[in-house]
Amino acid sequence: MDFKKILETFKVLTSMGLGAPLLIVMLLALLILPLPPFALDLFFTFNIAFSLIILLVVIYTMRPLEFAAFPTVILVSTLLRLALNVASTRVVLLRGHEGGDAAGKVIEAFGSFVIGGNFAVGIVVFAILVVINFVVVTKGAGRVAEVSARFTLDAMPGKQMAIDADLNSGLINQDEARARREEVAAEADFYGSMDGASKFVRGDAVAGIIILFVNMIGGLAIGVGQHGMSFADAANVYVLLTIGDGLVAQIPSLLLSVASAMVVTRVRGSKQDIGKQLSSQLFEDPKTLLVTAAVMGLLGIIPGMPNFVFILLSLSLVGAAYLLDRRSKREEEKALEMERIVSPQQQLARAEIKELGWDDVMPVDTIGLEVGYRLIPLVDRNQGGQLMTRIKGVRKKLSQELGFLIPSVHIRDNLDLSPTAYRISLMGVTVGEADIMPEKEMAINPGRVFGTLQGNACKDPAFGLDAVWIEPTLRDHAQTLGYTVVDPGTVVATHLSHILQSNAHELFGYEEAQQLLDNLSKVAPKLVEDLVPKILPLGIVVKVLQNLLQDRVSIRDMRSIAETLAEYGVKSQDPDILTSAVRAGLGRSIVHDINGVQMEIPVITLDPGLEQILHRSLQTAGDGGAGLEPGLAEQMHNSLEESAQRMEMEGQAAVLLVSSFIRPWLARFVRHSIPGLHVLAYNEIPQDRQIKVISTVGQRT
Repeated sequence: MDFKKILETFKVLTSMGLGAPLLIVMLLALLILPLPPFALDLFFTFNIAFSLIILLVVIYTMRPLEFAAFPTVILVSTLLRLALNVASTRVVLLRGHEGGDAAGKVIEAFGSFVIGGNFAVGIVVFAILVVINFVVVTKGAGRVAEVSARFTLDAMPGKQMAIDADLNSGLINQDEARARREEVAAEADFYGSMDGASKFVRGDAVAGIIILFVNMIGGLAIGVGQHGMSFADAANVYVLLTIGDGLVAQIPSLLLSVASAMVVTRVRGSKQDIGKQLSSQLFEDPKTLLVTAAVMGLLGIIPGMPNFVFILLSLSLVGAAYLLDRRSKREEEKALEMERIVSPQQQLARAEIKELGWDDVMPVDTIGLEVGYRLIPLVDRNQGGQLMTRIKGVRKKLSQELGFLIPSVHIRDNLDLSPTAYRISLMGVTVGEADIMPEKEMAINPGRVFGTLQGNACKDPAFGLDAVWIEPTLRDHAQTLGYTVVDPGTVVATHLSHILQSNAHELFGYEEAQQLLDNLSKVAPKLVEDLVPKILPLGIVVKVLQNLLQDRVSIRDMRSIAETLAEYGVKSQDPDILTSAVRAGLGRSIVHDINGVQMEIPVITLDPGLEQILHRSLQTAGDGGAGLEPGLAEQMHNSLEESAQRMEMEGQAAVLLVSSFIRPWLARFVRHSIPGLHVLAYNEIPQDRQIKVISTVGQRT
């Protein structure tokens, strides 16, 4: 009951913010006040238990960041152990001449029972523990912590770029991006703190060696000089107590060093604790156990060897391999039973023969995604697949950006595809396909990296950038080199997002247009009533909206679009003329999407002579397009491509500024060959923006 009250009191003090000050006061008390032997026994036992708790917490922790307080815990436990060393040294030197239990039962037990009461053996055992702790564990863990901290800091820009890429592609929202950025920052802080905390562990090991020798020399001097003991008696008493004290402190120190080494050496992306990792990776394949059993059996039959021990171990390994093999076969049989499906032929044989009807004519999927059988886990939520969630995020982001609801994506498996391939279709027609590696991750070269990676070279299916399929364990290293690393699900989702954005005009039809008008009628009923069908038929409105989407112009501002159509629809029903008028009305929005809030717009223009040639060609050719000479068209295309690439290399959006009459034709001319070039008309530039001509494209002589 009293112990329960103590715990409740400690919780109250901690909630009041007095936990840390209370701990500091306790450490100062250990350093200053003399403690009775029973108190030393209690603190030494608590120190061993505390170190064991820390080690077990590290073992059962899934990710290092789940134990983010570990560097602080290292500092506290180190200070506690050093304070106990000071307190025990005081008691040993003051009362050591009274007998072996003068410094407490714990020190006596370690000095007599553990090392057999022989201080020579104790020195050897202590030296071995120090070598293991200081030379092996602490030194290795400190080096790993230093390298991990350096790589984590170097990888931060790449991780931030990956988060921004996922946010821009709609795979995550603002809250998820903020949480991931905080996790990246916390990870960098944690490994940086672990780099510093490893120095505490190393210093603790050095302090243990120094304290041992100081106590031995001080004990011998006090025993011989003050208490008149012989050198042998003083050595037998004080050296034995000193070694017991050193062993009591060295064992928790070794446990803490092992815990630190486990934290910094474990794989960060793993979702298993250390015990499960060892059991699933070290003892997963029965072949390794069988080979080891064979080697042990051969050693066991050699004359002069301990045959019984080796043969017993060999038989144990054979039995373990047999059990592992049986378990894996049962799991495979269970998986096959769950995945067993009825073939289409069997379904037809079982189905009742009935007359064909219109229900048997399957409609074409607006957006389809077919995957090979090895990619099914990416879309199966029961197997941890996140692709469907990411596709939903892509649809939500594009719907918000473009201004209309992106249709649902119909996902199904296709046994005719390669096991690792996927295919994207629009209106039943394939528009994109690629092969991916579901067990690896794609490291994309954004244009500037600082090294090469080992893996399978490939191309990013969305934008055609150079990329490499790498093992997940190389993710941090790749980000350190400047690569943007994404998982297979993100590769598919980004490819789908790019295709949907490029073909948004094909996804927009009469139903979508009517839905937009219905939504607009809730806030501007008179405008919609006068526009359709009094001024323009719905088909013309649909065509204008499709033209805007094809030019990568958002139709979010449906009210401004409808007002412009109502104004110019009484003059003309030509979709191209109406599209130009709507673009002029949306000029401020178009320029903002391209150039942001900058007041100065860098542009490319055409030489007046070349622009006049295009004017005359379009007037002569009519709807058939501009009848340009092939050489002139190729020369103009090359010049536009060079100018656009130059502006993009300087970090500027490539904008071609021409007259409104030739803008539609030029937009179609460069739409697929120079996708990064925006073609604007002069009347689309807001009056408060300034134009800065970067280059002028003209006919070469």
